[in-house]
Amino acid sequence: MFDIWLPLLGGLALLILGGEFLVRGAVRVAERFGISPLVIGLTLVGFGTSAPELVTSVRAALAGAPGIAYGNITGSNIANILLIAGLSALIAPIAVQSAALRRDGGVMLAATAVFAALAATVPVTRLAGLSFVLVLAAYVWFAIRQERTTAADHGALYDKAAALEGVDPAITPESTARRPLWRPLATALGGLALVIGGGGMLVDGAVELARMMQVSETVIGLTIVAVGTSAPELATSVAAALRRQGEMAFGNIIGSNIYNLLGIGGATAMIAPSEVPERIAGFDNPLMLLVTVAFLGLAWTGLRVSRREGAALLAGYGAYVWWLWPA
Repeated sequence: MFDIWLPLLGGLALLILGGEFLVRGAVRVAERFGISPLVIGLTLVGFGTSAPELVTSVRAALAGAPGIAYGNITGSNIANILLIAGLSALIAPIAVQSAALRRDGGVMLAATAVFAALAATVPVTRLAGLSFVLVLAAYVWFAIRQERTTAADHGALYDKAAALEGVDPAITPESTARRPLWRPLATALGGLALVIGGGGMLVDGAVELARMMQVSETVIGLTIVAVGTSAPELATSVAAALRRQGEMAFGNIIGSNIYNLLGIGGATAMIAPSEVPERIAGFDNPLMLLVTVAFLGLAWTGLRVSRREGAALLAGYGAYVWWLWPA
């Protein structure tokens, strides 16, 4: 038992720690090359909390464990909405900006629907993965342009970056800092090494845990791996809720789900294309779509997610996990 849980928990710890170092170092390197704080926030900082999911899904796909690879993506999105949004709303009602809901909520819904439909009909090929990544790049480019022209009405990617910076002020861009380039570069490379090593340990531990408990790798990917790799989103959204910055919690969840589907799903398909397991394609992806529609519907009612609605989301996640795990 210890030999299984040690790599599993150790891998999660390395993923989270490595992701933080990776973002810190990358932000400082970008500053030295004159990249604007807005672009840094919407790209490097925004992608930072998705690094654990990215490495884990790619490593799992390369290791021939598609249940963990795609279970991590789908399970993370379900957990982001039911578990993380539910917990955040229970702490403080989540305020929703109507513009962010229209722009980014629509993108999340469209990405979820396309991902679910594609997974249910054809193998996720490299071409499909490339298309997802290109759509994400176009979305980020559009978000940067919009933030530059309508800065008073922020979108989900801006709020996601701001939520992470609120938890860890050390990653906030400081354009006046003039430190030797090798230091942030070493920090970024060291963080990348930790993320890659942690991803490998997590996948190995998850596979062994599935064998020991005699449950499918898909179930492990949808629950333990998905929740573990979503720990940064959990921390940032809860911290935003505690600061009564519900719009940042909302943006963090929306932005993370978009990154997961288009970025992580796309990169995984490009590097190691495979069929999505039938269980995920037939049940969990449609559930992810249903949960997404329900969450956006709650957000439209009064432009907030209340404590009562947060409790309902949490109860929904409890029911989902109960349904997944065999008695």
